[in-house]
Amino acid sequence: MHQLLSSLFAVVLMAGCTLAACAQTPDVQAERKARILANLIHQLPQLDRLDPRMGDLSPAPMPGFDLGSFSFMTQQGRQQQAFLVSTDDRYLYLIAAGPFDVSRSQDELAQAEEEARQQRHEMLMMAARNYPTRGNPDAPITIVEFSDFQCPYCSRASGTVKEVLAKYPDDVRLVYAHFPLNFHAWARPSAIAAVCAAEQDNDAFWKLHDYYFANQQAITPENVIAKSREVLAGTNVDLEAWQACAADTTSEAYQAAARRVDAEMQLGVQLGVTGTPGFFINGRFLNGSQPLEAFEQAIQAARKDGP
Repeated sequence: MHQLLSSLFAVVLMAGCTLAACAQTPDVQAERKARILANLIHQLPQLDRLDPRMGDLSPAPMPGFDLGSFSFMTQQGRQQQAFLVSTDDRYLYLIAAGPFDVSRSQDELAQAEEEARQQRHEMLMMAARNYPTRGNPDAPITIVEFSDFQCPYCSRASGTVKEVLAKYPDDVRLVYAHFPLNFHAWARPSAIAAVCAAEQDNDAFWKLHDYYFANQQAITPENVIAKSREVLAGTNVDLEAWQACAADTTSEAYQAAARRVDAEMQLGVQLGVTGTPGFFINGRFLNGSQPLEAFEQAIQAARKDGP
Protein backbone atom coordinates (compact mmCIF):
# COMPACT_ATOMS: atom_id res chain seq x y z
CA MET A 1 0.00 0.00 0.00
CA HIS A 2 2.80 2.43 0.85
CA GLN A 3 4.49 1.85 -2.51
CA LEU A 4 1.20 2.24 -4.29
CA LEU A 5 0.43 5.55 -2.60
CA SER A 6 3.92 6.92 -3.06
CA SER A 7 3.76 6.22 -6.78
CA LEU A 8 0.59 8.26 -7.34
CA PHE A 9 1.91 11.81 -7.04
CA ALA A 10 -0.26 13.46 -9.59
CA VAL A 11 -2.74 11.90 -11.86
CA VAL A 12 -6.17 11.35 -10.39
CA LEU A 13 -8.52 12.86 -12.98
CA MET A 14 -11.84 14.11 -11.60
CA ALA A 15 -15.17 14.64 -13.33
CA GLY A 16 -17.85 17.15 -12.49
CA CYS A 17 -18.56 20.83 -12.27
CA THR A 18 -16.07 23.54 -11.39
CA LEU A 19 -16.68 23.99 -7.70
CA ALA A 20 -14.78 27.27 -7.60
CA ALA A 21 -17.90 28.67 -9.23
CA CYS A 22 -20.25 26.74 -6.94
CA ALA A 23 -21.37 27.66 -3.46
CA GLN A 24 -19.65 25.43 -0.88
CA THR A 25 -22.81 24.32 0.89
CA PRO A 26 -22.57 21.24 3.15
CA ASP A 27 -24.37 19.17 0.53
CA VAL A 28 -21.99 20.28 -2.22
CA GLN A 29 -18.98 19.64 0.05
CA ALA A 30 -20.23 16.15 0.91
CA GLU A 31 -20.91 15.36 -2.75
CA ARG A 32 -17.47 16.58 -3.75
CA LYS A 33 -15.74 14.53 -1.04
CA ALA A 34 -17.68 11.40 -2.05
CA ARG A 35 -16.72 11.90 -5.69
CA ILE A 36 -13.04 12.40 -4.84
CA LEU A 37 -13.03 9.25 -2.73
CA ALA A 38 -14.75 7.26 -5.46
CA ASN A 39 -12.10 8.38 -7.96
CA LEU A 40 -9.32 7.50 -5.53
CA ILE A 41 -10.73 4.00 -5.08
CA HIS A 42 -10.95 3.68 -8.85
CA GLN A 43 -7.27 4.58 -9.17
CA LEU A 44 -6.23 2.57 -6.09
CA PRO A 45 -8.58 -0.43 -5.83
CA GLN A 46 -6.82 -1.67 -2.69
CA LEU A 47 -8.23 1.30 -0.82
CA ASP A 48 -11.69 -0.18 -0.96
CA ARG A 49 -10.59 -2.98 1.42
CA LEU A 50 -8.99 -0.54 3.88
CA ASP A 51 -12.08 1.35 5.10
CA PRO A 52 -11.13 4.64 3.41
CA ARG A 53 -12.60 7.85 4.83
CA MET A 54 -12.39 11.41 3.55
CA GLY A 55 -11.45 14.31 5.78
CA ASP A 56 -12.50 17.93 5.31
CA LEU A 57 -11.35 20.18 2.49
CA SER A 58 -10.02 23.70 3.02
CA PRO A 59 -8.35 26.34 0.84
CA ALA A 60 -4.66 25.63 0.24
CA PRO A 61 -1.95 28.28 0.63
CA MET A 62 -1.50 28.38 -3.15
CA PRO A 63 -4.32 29.66 -5.41
CA GLY A 64 -6.27 27.17 -7.43
CA PHE A 65 -6.01 24.30 -4.96
CA ASP A 66 -7.73 22.94 -1.88
CA LEU A 67 -6.05 20.93 0.86
CA GLY A 68 -7.56 17.69 2.10
CA SER A 69 -6.79 14.26 3.45
CA PHE A 70 -8.14 10.73 3.55
CA SER A 71 -7.45 7.91 5.99
CA PHE A 72 -7.25 4.14 5.66
CA MET A 73 -6.62 1.18 7.95
CA THR A 74 -3.33 -0.71 8.11
CA GLN A 75 -1.86 -3.23 10.53
CA GLN A 76 -0.35 -0.28 12.38
CA GLY A 77 -3.72 1.45 12.73
CA ARG A 78 -5.44 4.20 10.79
CA GLN A 79 -3.08 6.19 8.57
CA GLN A 80 -3.57 9.67 7.14
CA GLN A 81 -2.64 10.77 3.61
CA ALA A 82 -2.74 14.47 2.73
CA PHE A 83 -3.42 15.72 -0.77
CA LEU A 84 -3.90 18.83 -2.88
CA VAL A 85 -6.84 18.91 -5.28
CA SER A 86 -7.33 21.54 -7.97
CA THR A 87 -10.45 23.64 -7.46
CA ASP A 88 -11.76 22.47 -10.82
CA ASP A 89 -11.45 18.90 -9.48
CA ARG A 90 -9.31 17.89 -12.40
CA TYR A 91 -6.10 16.83 -10.62
CA LEU A 92 -5.25 15.46 -7.21
CA TYR A 93 -1.68 15.35 -5.88
CA LEU A 94 -0.68 13.23 -2.91
CA ILE A 95 1.77 15.08 -0.67
CA ALA A 96 4.36 13.55 1.65
CA ALA A 97 4.92 16.56 3.91
CA GLY A 98 3.83 20.09 4.57
CA PRO A 99 5.24 23.08 2.68
CA PHE A 100 8.89 24.04 3.16
CA ASP A 101 10.16 27.58 3.57
CA VAL A 102 12.69 28.00 0.76
CA SER A 103 13.11 31.75 1.05
CA ARG A 104 16.21 31.86 3.28
CA SER A 105 19.58 32.93 1.92
CA GLN A 106 22.71 30.79 2.05
CA ASP A 107 23.98 32.84 5.00
CA GLU A 108 20.70 32.42 6.85
CA LEU A 109 20.75 28.68 6.20
CA ALA A 110 24.34 28.43 7.46
CA GLN A 111 23.40 30.32 10.62
CA ALA A 112 20.35 28.08 11.19
CA GLU A 113 22.48 24.93 10.77
CA GLU A 114 25.10 26.25 13.17
CA GLU A 115 22.43 26.99 15.76
CA ALA A 116 20.99 23.49 15.29
CA ARG A 117 24.48 21.97 15.63
CA GLN A 118 25.07 23.83 18.88
CA GLN A 119 21.71 22.69 20.24
CA ARG A 120 22.46 19.06 19.34
CA HIS A 121 25.89 19.28 20.92
CA GLU A 122 24.56 20.82 24.13
CA MET A 123 21.81 18.22 24.34
CA LEU A 124 24.29 15.39 23.82
CA MET A 125 26.78 16.74 26.34
CA MET A 126 24.08 17.05 28.97
CA ALA A 127 22.71 13.56 28.34
CA ALA A 128 26.11 11.90 27.97
CA ARG A 129 27.69 13.00 31.24
CA ASN A 130 27.35 9.46 32.61
CA TYR A 131 27.89 7.57 29.35
CA PRO A 132 31.02 5.42 28.86
CA THR A 133 33.93 7.44 27.46
CA ARG A 134 37.25 6.68 25.82
CA GLY A 135 40.12 9.07 25.20
CA ASN A 136 41.13 12.40 26.71
CA PRO A 137 38.27 13.47 29.03
CA ASP A 138 39.20 17.13 28.43
CA ALA A 139 39.36 16.85 24.65
CA PRO A 140 37.75 19.78 22.81
CA ILE A 141 36.04 17.47 20.32
CA THR A 142 33.55 14.81 21.39
CA ILE A 143 32.32 12.01 19.15
CA VAL A 144 29.05 10.54 20.38
CA GLU A 145 28.45 7.17 18.74
CA PHE A 146 25.00 5.58 18.60
CA SER A 147 25.70 1.92 18.01
CA ASP A 148 24.52 -1.68 18.15
CA PHE A 149 26.87 -4.46 19.28
CA GLN A 150 25.42 -6.96 16.78
CA CYS A 151 25.57 -4.58 13.81
CA PRO A 152 28.31 -5.59 11.33
CA TYR A 153 28.69 -2.01 10.11
CA CYS A 154 29.21 -0.88 13.71
CA SER A 155 31.92 -3.51 14.11
CA ARG A 156 33.67 -2.19 11.03
CA ALA A 157 33.30 1.42 12.22
CA SER A 158 34.73 0.59 15.64
CA GLY A 159 38.09 -0.07 14.02
CA THR A 160 38.00 3.30 12.27
CA VAL A 161 37.09 5.05 15.51
CA LYS A 162 40.12 3.48 17.20
CA GLU A 163 42.27 4.93 14.42
CA VAL A 164 40.71 8.34 15.04
CA LEU A 165 41.45 8.18 18.77
CA ALA A 166 45.03 7.08 18.07
CA LYS A 167 45.58 9.88 15.56
CA TYR A 168 44.02 12.61 17.76
CA PRO A 169 44.83 11.52 21.33
CA ASP A 170 44.64 15.04 22.78
CA ASP A 171 41.81 16.41 20.66
CA VAL A 172 39.12 13.74 20.53
CA ARG A 173 37.18 11.66 23.00
CA LEU A 174 34.53 9.02 22.27
CA VAL A 175 31.20 8.69 24.06
CA TYR A 176 29.16 5.53 23.48
CA ALA A 177 25.34 5.55 23.33
CA HIS A 178 23.23 2.42 22.89
CA PHE A 179 20.95 2.00 19.87
CA PRO A 180 20.19 -1.76 19.65
CA LEU A 181 18.06 -2.52 16.61
CA ASN A 182 15.05 -4.74 17.25
CA PHE A 183 15.88 -7.20 14.46
CA HIS A 184 19.23 -8.08 16.09
CA ALA A 185 18.44 -10.84 18.54
CA TRP A 186 21.24 -10.31 21.06
CA ALA A 187 21.80 -6.56 20.61
CA ARG A 188 19.52 -5.48 23.45
CA PRO A 189 20.72 -8.13 25.98
CA SER A 190 24.32 -7.12 25.26
CA ALA A 191 23.46 -3.43 25.61
CA ILE A 192 21.90 -4.06 29.03
CA ALA A 193 24.85 -6.22 30.06
CA ALA A 194 27.24 -3.45 29.01
CA VAL A 195 25.25 -0.82 30.92
CA CYS A 196 25.46 -3.02 34.02
CA ALA A 197 29.23 -3.31 33.60
CA ALA A 198 29.64 0.43 33.03
CA GLU A 199 27.75 1.15 36.25
CA GLN A 200 30.65 -0.47 38.09
CA ASP A 201 33.69 0.23 35.90
CA ASN A 202 34.22 2.25 32.72
CA ASP A 203 37.13 0.04 31.61
CA ALA A 204 34.98 -3.07 31.98
CA PHE A 205 32.44 -1.57 29.59
CA TRP A 206 35.10 -1.06 26.93
CA LYS A 207 36.37 -4.59 27.41
CA LEU A 208 32.88 -5.87 26.60
CA HIS A 209 32.55 -3.37 23.76
CA ASP A 210 35.72 -4.64 22.08
CA TYR A 211 34.80 -8.29 22.69
CA TYR A 212 31.31 -7.97 21.19
CA PHE A 213 32.54 -6.31 18.01
CA ALA A 214 35.44 -8.75 17.57
CA ASN A 215 33.32 -11.87 18.15
CA GLN A 216 29.90 -11.19 16.66
CA GLN A 217 29.73 -14.53 14.88
CA ALA A 218 30.29 -16.48 18.11
CA ILE A 219 27.62 -14.73 20.15
CA THR A 220 23.98 -15.84 20.33
CA PRO A 221 20.99 -14.78 22.42
CA GLU A 222 21.51 -17.96 24.45
CA ASN A 223 25.20 -17.43 25.29
CA VAL A 224 25.58 -13.65 25.38
CA ILE A 225 25.34 -13.39 29.19
CA ALA A 226 27.67 -16.34 29.84
CA LYS A 227 30.28 -15.07 27.39
CA SER A 228 30.01 -11.55 28.80
CA ARG A 229 30.64 -12.91 32.29
CA GLU A 230 33.73 -14.72 31.05
CA VAL A 231 35.04 -11.46 29.59
CA LEU A 232 34.41 -9.59 32.84
CA ALA A 233 36.20 -12.16 34.99
CA GLY A 234 39.34 -10.57 36.40
CA THR A 235 38.02 -7.00 36.06
CA ASN A 236 36.91 -4.76 38.90
CA VAL A 237 33.29 -5.80 38.36
CA ASP A 238 31.39 -7.58 41.14
CA LEU A 239 30.16 -10.47 38.99
CA GLU A 240 27.23 -11.43 41.20
CA ALA A 241 25.88 -7.89 41.25
CA TRP A 242 26.49 -7.65 37.51
CA GLN A 243 24.69 -10.97 36.90
CA ALA A 244 21.60 -9.77 38.75
CA CYS A 245 21.63 -6.56 36.77
CA ALA A 246 22.27 -8.16 33.38
CA ALA A 247 20.14 -11.30 33.60
CA ASP A 248 17.49 -11.06 36.34
CA THR A 249 14.66 -9.32 34.53
CA THR A 250 12.73 -8.90 37.79
CA SER A 251 15.53 -6.99 39.53
CA GLU A 252 15.43 -3.23 39.91
CA ALA A 253 18.99 -3.06 38.57
CA TYR A 254 17.96 -4.82 35.34
CA GLN A 255 14.93 -2.60 34.88
CA ALA A 256 17.02 0.52 35.49
CA ALA A 257 19.57 -0.64 32.90
CA ALA A 258 16.78 -1.36 30.41
CA ARG A 259 15.36 2.12 30.98
CA ARG A 260 18.80 3.56 30.37
CA VAL A 261 19.08 1.77 27.02
CA ASP A 262 15.59 2.97 26.06
CA ALA A 263 16.43 6.56 27.01
CA GLU A 264 19.58 6.52 24.89
CA MET A 265 17.61 5.17 21.93
CA GLN A 266 14.95 7.85 22.38
CA LEU A 267 17.65 10.51 22.39
CA GLY A 268 19.05 9.11 19.17
CA VAL A 269 15.64 9.11 17.51
CA GLN A 270 15.04 12.67 18.70
CA LEU A 271 18.30 13.70 17.04
CA GLY A 272 17.45 11.94 13.77
CA VAL A 273 19.26 8.62 14.15
CA THR A 274 17.45 5.93 12.15
CA GLY A 275 20.13 3.24 11.91
CA THR A 276 23.58 2.30 13.12
CA PRO A 277 26.20 3.45 13.45
CA GLY A 278 25.48 7.15 13.77
CA PHE A 279 28.04 9.69 14.97
CA PHE A 280 27.78 13.25 16.23
CA ILE A 281 31.08 15.12 16.15
CA ASN A 282 30.55 18.21 18.31
CA GLY A 283 26.96 18.06 17.11
CA ARG A 284 27.71 17.49 13.41
CA PHE A 285 26.06 14.28 12.18
CA LEU A 286 28.08 11.62 10.36
CA ASN A 287 25.92 8.70 9.26
CA GLY A 288 26.99 5.11 8.81
CA SER A 289 30.32 3.31 8.70
CA GLN A 290 32.57 5.97 7.19
CA PRO A 291 36.27 5.88 6.22
CA LEU A 292 38.93 7.61 8.29
CA GLU A 293 38.96 10.54 5.85
CA ALA A 294 35.32 11.36 6.61
CA PHE A 295 36.08 11.56 10.33
CA GLU A 296 39.13 13.72 9.64
CA GLN A 297 37.03 16.17 7.63
CA ALA A 298 34.40 16.30 10.36
CA ILE A 299 37.08 16.87 13.01
CA GLN A 300 38.57 19.73 11.00
CA ALA A 301 35.11 21.27 10.66
CA ALA A 302 34.56 20.85 14.41
CA ARG A 303 37.80 22.72 15.09
CA LYS A 304 36.50 25.66 13.08
CA ASP A 305 33.06 25.50 14.71
CA GLY A 306 34.42 25.81 18.22
CA PRO A 307 32.58 24.41 21.24
